[in-house]
Amino acid sequence: MELILALAIGVLTGSGVWLLLRPRSYQVIVGLCLLAYGVNLFIFAMGRLYVGAAPIMPKGGFVDPTAYADPLPQALVLTAIVISFATTALFLVVMIASRGITGTDHVDGKERGQ
Repeated sequence: MELILALAIGVLTGSGVWLLLRPRSYQVIVGLCLLAYGVNLFIFAMGRLYVGAAPIMPKGGFVDPTAYADPLPQALVLTAIVISFATTALFLVVMIASRGITGTDHVDGKERGQ
């Protein structure tokens, strides 16, 4: 399972970086989304996922901290998902406005042959 998770993180991150280097605005936005998904998956995987384990330790006495999941990465990923959704919406609005002003969706505002 670790190999599949590592491959998924690598494919998402690699695809995101490749799309970030493309000349069209929409591809850059999709690349940012894929890169954000890869980073979120990486942060979530760092939280030591346990099946059936409580995320928070109970009060009192000595408890083994290795038997519990870390809730901090889960909270960070939830916050990052909300922020990336809002950022994507903002980028899409800016892209639509830029296309209306310049007439093209290239990042630098020029088609290749010009």
